Amino acid sequence: MSSQHIADQEPVIVEAVRTPFGKRNGALQGWHAAELMAKVLGAVAERSGVPMADVDDVVAGCATQVGEQAGNVARTALLLAGFPVTVPGMTVNRACGSSQQAVHIADNLIRSGVCDVVIAGGVELMSKTAGGNDNTHYGRRYPEHLVRKFSMPSMGIAAERIAARWGLDRKQLDELSMRSHRLAAQAWDEGRLENEVITLTGADGKAFSRDEGVRSDTSLEKLGTLKTVFQEDGRVTAGNASQVSDGASAVLLMTAAKAREYGLRPRARLKNQCVVGVDPELMLTGPIPATRAILARSGLSMADIDLFEINEAFASVLGAWAAELEPDMNKVNVNGGAIALGHPLGASGARLITAIVNELERRDGRYGLVSMCCGGGLGTATLIERLA
Repeated sequence: MSSQHIADQEPVIVEAVRTPFGKRNGALQGWHAAELMAKVLGAVAERSGVPMADVDDVVAGCATQVGEQAGNVARTALLLAGFPVTVPGMTVNRACGSSQQAVHIADNLIRSGVCDVVIAGGVELMSKTAGGNDNTHYGRRYPEHLVRKFSMPSMGIAAERIAARWGLDRKQLDELSMRSHRLAAQAWDEGRLENEVITLTGADGKAFSRDEGVRSDTSLEKLGTLKTVFQEDGRVTAGNASQVSDGASAVLLMTAAKAREYGLRPRARLKNQCVVGVDPELMLTGPIPATRAILARSGLSMADIDLFEINEAFASVLGAWAAELEPDMNKVNVNGGAIALGHPLGASGARLITAIVNELERRDGRYGLVSMCCGGGLGTATLIERLA
């Protein structure tokens, strides 16, 4: 826990929540994206007691801004949540790192003196958008001359290339998948995720309060029966990749002075943040240089970090990161990751920050590092410092 003085204008995190994540065509498929985002915006306001009119801006990440996720879903969501019309909103796209970027923007708005209170988060209903992978519906993604230069592989092919480059065989990938499901199931059974997840009530009146994708009964034998998806002789399957998911998340940040004014406890702060670019031929290696960069900028080592949240877009992404950084795996994705919990693209970054703030408090840790790979060849990283 930090004993450093917190300056009045220092941005601090005071609340963070998410919806339970629904599996593809599951409990959340009938929701409108803006309505789902509205639920977490309302929840952070209600939990904190901060008047909605006092929020200076809302920043939401969304990776596939088409259909109901187009038209500035942040603004639509805040209006649905009951915020005054005077509260602005903006939607950002950093691919899979969109809501992590939204938190970075919120922190920067406060740090620069532009805002005092900002809600950041994100949403994605992949049941309806397929994560933008349905090219027959959304059109060609890349110009031909860019493809000739970088090949611009799909994420699945990039995951296969990473597995091959780092020598990760099918069994290793499946073991990482089984680990994710085992840890997620254990976290839910022990009640460790209840504080971060709000309960939703569907049109049918049924309550939805637990992630749908966690399979506590999975095994290496079951995972081994799955066919590869992207290469006939490959290693990546639906079992060792993140799930197509639906969900939303939100983090409330404000100046330390405002937190005192509202009588709120500053829970954590962003000690550092960074984004890096990587080779699009591999695309998903971003967490490796992003982790190195943010540690160097912060003057810290891997040993100084109490917890890591590395997004499990694919097991090979986590496997390559672990091979390069050699972490204590007892500190990594301790409550499971996206392979089990799900990866609704625009919501995942704020979900990871929410998870690490809660777990740092539970373990009395100080530093948590969040990193994600992003489509197109990007890596995001956030260094979180617990304050109380």
